[in-house]
Amino acid sequence: MMGAIFWIKRYLLAALPLFAILAAVEWFKGSTTTNDYLSAAVWAAIAAGIFTYMAWRRFRNDQACAVCDSLPGVGKVKKPR
Repeated sequence: MMGAIFWIKRYLLAALPLFAILAAVEWFKGSTTTNDYLSAAVWAAIAAGIFTYMAWRRFRNDQACAVCDSLPGVGKVKKPR
């Protein structure tokens, strides 16, 4: 069963690399103010939230997902009826 810990891990696995990418872009542009990093964190949080919500929604509706099914252990979980 995919509990809250699974979805929190999935959120963090999406948010942290995305924040790193967005912060690196700001750093390469040469604008390294606190507001730039805060903006990168907010956008990473929003994007990861949308990604995680859509994956959770597909799981709840029992919809097929090629990306989700390729993850180890995710596609093989059967929901109790």
